[in-house]
Amino acid sequence: MKILVSLCARGGSKGIPRKNIKKLNGRPLIDYSIQFAKQIEQRYKEVTIELSTDDEEIKNVAEQLGLPTEYRRPMDLASDSAGKVDAIRDLLSYSEIKYQNKFEYVLDLDISSPLRTISDVVEAFSIMEREKDALTLFSVNKAHKNPYFNMVERNESGFYQTSKRRDITTLSRQTAPDVYELNASFYIYRRAFFDSEVKGVITEKSLIYNMDHICFDLDTPIDFEFMDYLLSNNKLPFQLI
Repeated sequence: MKILVSLCARGGSKGIPRKNIKKLNGRPLIDYSIQFAKQIEQRYKEVTIELSTDDEEIKNVAEQLGLPTEYRRPMDLASDSAGKVDAIRDLLSYSEIKYQNKFEYVLDLDISSPLRTISDVVEAFSIMEREKDALTLFSVNKAHKNPYFNMVERNESGFYQTSKRRDITTLSRQTAPDVYELNASFYIYRRAFFDSEVKGVITEKSLIYNMDHICFDLDTPIDFEFMDYLLSNNKLPFQLI
């Protein structure tokens, strides 16, 4: 398989300042994804790793960690309102021209969600290989809250009701349909996805990879402290690369 591994790191971060290069258990956060990408490179051979950033300091830190890059994300794709898919599409176009290579897949490793294993990604790729019509696959965990049971939203009358309704009343979480939440750890895109005008990863031909271990992304300072505690005290049931 010809795989482009994408690492996207914007300079700005409202929740955790300088998050992508902030030290997590003694290492810059971005290092976890860089070293993971290098393991993917060893596993699949035909792999190219590229960093997409608008920030010179992130670029310099990545180079010190073994990932130099000549690519710089355009400013119109670096704002809070810019979609990540468009940023990856631009990186893909740049990489295919630079390396004179037509990739089969793009593997996007979200820097803010490093609790992933090689076996996660290997199994996810095997799922994509079996399902030839699938355009995307994204990592998930079983949701703690369920829109059929204990999530509500405001209706047109100004009252609140269950977010998703069905013909029978859901009396317990155990009897509600299974729902999942994206944990932002990784996304796999088939190359054909980027030939469309789709702006989001969730399509009518998307698959999931349900992680059977803890995984969450870093949105707030307390998230960062919690993950730092897990790593520094060896509380994970697996080793991060």
